[in-house]
Amino acid sequence: MKQTIFTLLLLSAIGLASCRKHDNQPNIKQYDQQQIQSYIAANGITGMQKDTAGGDTTGMYYKIILKPQTDTPLTYSDNISFVFTLKSFDGHYSSTDTIANHYQGYVGHIISDLLPQGLELAVLNDLKYVGTSMRILIPSHLAYGVNGYGTGSIANTSSRIAGNQCLDYYIHVIASQPDNAKRQGAYDDQVIKNYMAANSLSSLYTNDSGVYYHIQTQGTGTDPITDNTTAEVTYNGRLLNGSVFNTSPSPDSVSIEIPNQLVGIQRMLKKHAVKGTVISMIIPSAQAYGAGAITGVPANSCVRYEYTVQSVSP
Repeated sequence: MKQTIFTLLLLSAIGLASCRKHDNQPNIKQYDQQQIQSYIAANGITGMQKDTAGGDTTGMYYKIILKPQTDTPLTYSDNISFVFTLKSFDGHYSSTDTIANHYQGYVGHIISDLLPQGLELAVLNDLKYVGTSMRILIPSHLAYGVNGYGTGSIANTSSRIAGNQCLDYYIHVIASQPDNAKRQGAYDDQVIKNYMAANSLSSLYTNDSGVYYHIQTQGTGTDPITDNTTAEVTYNGRLLNGSVFNTSPSPDSVSIEIPNQLVGIQRMLKKHAVKGTVISMIIPSAQAYGAGAITGVPANSCVRYEYTVQSVSP
């Protein structure tokens, strides 16, 4: 009898202990909140606000860095362009290239582009307006959850976000319809100026209607380049992060028809090049590939091209 009573008491104690442990275990939202509060404290982050849109918190924290340029709030159906940086709270994953990290599409399709659900909610709830810059801390349950994101094994931190990682985002919304051309043009011009300053190019390049160009070698030809011209050229095109996406087959030249070139390249060749000219151009997105992304070039990208004109045929 005593052994039976002891066994029952032992089982009861184990059961009570198990219940207490379960009750004290944080759920994922509580866990995320602990992680965010610890991250804020450890990094000395100030000025963050809690997202309480809809009367209930998502668990996100945000800070508006640049005030909006309009009082018309964004909706799911708005077509926007934004750039972003992100890093995981554990510090193992970081992506700060705003040339590659560039979204063009509808607000309601942000998560369809493999971006976190929390980012879409933050754009609608907290950022709200075109022209706004924001820092947002996204809890893991609104990021990539328990499975994480990326390729390779969990140890491959350069291309993989680990599971249950909260994310630290900076985001800047550049444009939306119908006034995206004006806003995108102003943004592109600042991007190009920042690029030239960072690479000590400012004193070399001249602005011609939004395209910045530099004559590296003066040409010796006398025949002008027109829409009817066929030119033998070599060229290479790259993004402002240095990524090469288009190049002629070196060392051979290729024959080009001027009207088939990008708008910015057409203008620069016709105005500033003859046979023998070597010209470098930094072209805003509207005179390059625009909002239509191509292989190797995200939507709304400024690009840099170098052309060597070897011959000109009327």
